[in-house]
Amino acid sequence: MLNFLSGGGAMADTILAHDWSDTSIGPPADWPAVLKSTVGSMLASRFPQCLMWGPDLLTIPNAAYRPLMGGKPLGLGLPLREVWGEIWDDVGPIAQRALAGEATFLEDMELTVERGKGPEQAWFTFCYSPIRDEWGHVVGMMDTVIETTGTVLAERRVRIANHELAHRMKNTLAVFQAIASQTLASDLPREEMRTRLDQRLAALGAAHTTLAGTSHSAALVSDIVRQAMLPLVDDAATIEMDGPETLLASRQALSLALGVHELATNAIKYGALSQPGGTVQVRWAGGQADNDDLAFEWREQGGPPVVEPGRRGFGSRLIERVMAADFQGKAALEFAPGGVQFRLAGRRLPPEI
Repeated sequence: MLNFLSGGGAMADTILAHDWSDTSIGPPADWPAVLKSTVGSMLASRFPQCLMWGPDLLTIPNAAYRPLMGGKPLGLGLPLREVWGEIWDDVGPIAQRALAGEATFLEDMELTVERGKGPEQAWFTFCYSPIRDEWGHVVGMMDTVIETTGTVLAERRVRIANHELAHRMKNTLAVFQAIASQTLASDLPREEMRTRLDQRLAALGAAHTTLAGTSHSAALVSDIVRQAMLPLVDDAATIEMDGPETLLASRQALSLALGVHELATNAIKYGALSQPGGTVQVRWAGGQADNDDLAFEWREQGGPPVVEPGRRGFGSRLIERVMAADFQGKAALEFAPGGVQFRLAGRRLPPEI
């Protein structure tokens, strides 16, 4: 009378040991033939399945179904409404259709389940199919299911990454066009113009290298400053950096990288880094959260006396106008006699998703 449980493994033993006296179907030896045969086939399956029997949909899962329940009690012989009460409003109508003879297949259905660690968002692909007896009457249903949460979240991350990549490429092209048009429109000698353009594009490339080395659409301020200056500065001791681990979104990271490159180039040609003993202090504060106030300062010391230029070139406009706009704040470049100073007060913006 219990041969249908043969080969069912530990779950068959659990079913056999369970007290079925308080249920509507009674002990396994007295189950109808269709129930025994269905349970036997289900226990032999390695695909997650749960049989739900009778009008109350008493649950009998197989071993492969158990991991889907997480920290939930097994619920053997309990109505589906009790076992998965938190999603009954979602799956109850589907179960009723199965009892009415209609099979339903749903792919990547989102549900908020309780599996012992509080409410969690999860996705499932499943089929509720009716089970009929030898007279064609629906006597229960079979839930054949697989959890697809990992797949759904992975696909979502890919979409976000592709969106970010497209957005970053659009920003990069806009920055490249601005750099090229402004540099080529200057009255510099041809070779110096070419050198300036090469250097600015190299700074842009270094900023993207920094961004590509993170798992975020953002980069640390310290990494941005270091990557922008290292190709230009031989002695790292001349640069003093101090500030928290602040992440900047890609647009702001590119803006800061280009701004620091312009400041460093000017310091090497005319400022503190043009002679021995000169130093640059780079400090920043804030920006620990999205939309948080951020302050950035560049201060040169120990260089030759500073003379303010007669006109502002693209580099100065980039530093003052573009950075102020990208950081939604204010930027000021001061040609103080003791050394060039730059101050930026703005906001750290969230990544562009």
